[in-house]
Amino acid sequence: MKIQWASVGAASALGLAIGFAPGALLAQNTGGTRMDTGAEKMMKSADATFAMKAAQGGMAEVKLGQLAVQKAGNPEVKSFGQKMIDDHSKANDELKSAAAKDNMTLPTTLGAKDQALYNKLSSLSGADFDKAYMKAMVKDHEEDIKEFQKEASKGTNPGIRNFASTTLPTLQEHLQLAKSAEQKVTASGS
Repeated sequence: MKIQWASVGAASALGLAIGFAPGALLAQNTGGTRMDTGAEKMMKSADATFAMKAAQGGMAEVKLGQLAVQKAGNPEVKSFGQKMIDDHSKANDELKSAAAKDNMTLPTTLGAKDQALYNKLSSLSGADFDKAYMKAMVKDHEEDIKEFQKEASKGTNPGIRNFASTTLPTLQEHLQLAKSAEQKVTASGS
């Protein structure tokens, strides 16, 4: 038969009555309070935060690249979109591999900001899409490069730091390509 106590006070009082310290009877049921394991601490680290953001950003680059291949009017924008699909799919796989070694679970859906951008770009086509997409790609890659540089120089997880270091040159190339394409679509109107 299982006895349930009406209150913590009753359990503590019973503990005192039979010679236990207050709360000793409750010590076995802490309601989920436990010490962090190494994996839990890792998930709270700056490296894990970087990995989470990088995973979401990488997924967004692939999805937005797919959109560019479908909706862009300018062949250079379509080509850039395909490059995003190819390069970021590869980087996403590398990040998954590095994260798996530390039992990190990466997100599998876009963040709210990336989803909002996707929704906005989905409603555009042709020259309007080209301009908005390339503007977003320049801004996004500028931000990504800063984050990847920070992780590459200050990261404490060797696998995640190495991922950032090896991916950084690709992101820098993407930024140059994005700036070039943005200038062309802005200048030509298409």
